Amino acid sequence: MRDISMMKYIAFVLLLILFFLVTFPAEASVCRDYQGYQICILSIKRSAKNYWEYRAAVSVDGVKRPIEVYNCFKQIKVEKDGTLVPFEDNAPGKLICSYFH
Repeated sequence: MRDISMMKYIAFVLLLILFFLVTFPAEASVCRDYQGYQICILSIKRSAKNYWEYRAAVSVDGVKRPIEVYNCFKQIKVEKDGTLVPFEDNAPGKLICSYFH
């Protein structure tokens, strides 16, 4: 009888250890209050070829935007359809380029 309760205890401890060994992916984002807007960088990747370019998905005041390319050298963003848009003063591009200098 003691052996069965001891085995249950050991099984419980092993399951508990296994539970804490598993790491779940984190959904971390960098959020900043920037000139009256809350801008969150949801995902960002730096270009290997052009180190001044970042491919990022951001949200502005909780509204998620699609992935766009931010060119910190020319201060423009390339939208998904290929349109070039210059950075505005309160745009995410300024924040991305200043944060990841």
